[in-house]
Amino acid sequence: MKENTIVSLADEKYFNLLVELIDSIKRFPESKNIAICILDAGLNQTQIDIIKNKVDEIKKADWDIEVSAIKVRGKEWLKSQVSRAFLPKYFPNYKKYLWIDCDAWVNDWSSIELYFKACNKGKLGITQSVGPGYKVLSKVKWLFGKLAIIKSQNFKHAISSKISMNKARKLAFAPHINIGVFSLEKNSPCWEIWQNNLKETIKHGRIFGSEGLAINLSVYVDNVETEFLPLGCNWITSNLLPKFDEIKNEFVEPFLPNNKIGILHLAAGIWKDGKDMRLDDSIKIEIKSIQENNVIKSLRFKKS
Repeated sequence: MKENTIVSLADEKYFNLLVELIDSIKRFPESKNIAICILDAGLNQTQIDIIKNKVDEIKKADWDIEVSAIKVRGKEWLKSQVSRAFLPKYFPNYKKYLWIDCDAWVNDWSSIELYFKACNKGKLGITQSVGPGYKVLSKVKWLFGKLAIIKSQNFKHAISSKISMNKARKLAFAPHINIGVFSLEKNSPCWEIWQNNLKETIKHGRIFGSEGLAINLSVYVDNVETEFLPLGCNWITSNLLPKFDEIKNEFVEPFLPNNKIGILHLAAGIWKDGKDMRLDDSIKIEIKSIQENNVIKSLRFKKS
C-alpha cells in the first residue's frame, strides 16, 4: 500500500492538462512509490477510461459545503474550490496528501520531496506568491496625500466575503499564498481550521478563490503551523516568466543562480492573441534563455 498521494481535479475542459500533469509525474522513477488520485468534476466517460490505468483512484467530487445552486449552476469545476479542503474524506488510506492543480506540472522531483517533508508533524506545506523579480505585491489606489485605498487580492476578497475588518486588515499586506500546490498530513489540525474558514468565506463571497482566502486566513489569522517553501516549488508563470536553459533543456528561475523550477503553474493562463495556452497547446511565447537568446516556447509539459 502506498503511503502518500498526489491529488488533482479536472473537468472535461481541462482534461488534457490533467493528462500532462499525470505524465509529468510518472516519468520520474520515484513516482512508483506515490499514489495518484483524481477528483472528477465533470470528466466524460471516455476521458475516465483514458486515465484510469494511469492513476490509483478516481472519485466524483462533491459539494462538501452547502453552496447556493444559483452560484454553481453548470459549473461543476467549482467543486475544486471546496473539495480540496476535504481530501482525507475522499481518499482516506494515505498518510500525506500533496495537491497539485491540473494546470501545473512537475519539472523537478525535488519539489515533490520537499512538499512531503514540509507537512511533517501536522504542518501546512505551501508557497507564498512572492520572490525576486516581483515588482508589485499589493495594489493601492492613492486618493490624496497619504490617504489610499488598499486593493490587495486578500483584502478585497475578504471584504467582499464579509470577513471582519480586523481579520481583513491582517491579510491586507500579507504575502498572498497560492493554494494551487500544498501538502498536509491526514491528521493535521489545519484541515478543520481551513474547512471552518471556508464555510465563512463561501457563505457571502464568490466561490472562485474562496478556498485560497480561507487558507490565507488559516495561516495569517489562525496561525496554523506552516512550512513556507521556495517560489520554485509553485512557479506561477503569469506572475513571472521563467527562463530556459538551452543546454539542459529545462525551465529555470530567471535570476541567478537560475535554479531549476520544481513545479510550473499556469494559473490565470498565458495569453496570446486572445487565446489561453492552457486550452490551446499550439500557443508559444518568447522567453529569454540563460544563454542570452530569445527562444519561442510553450510552457506546457511536453513528453520528450
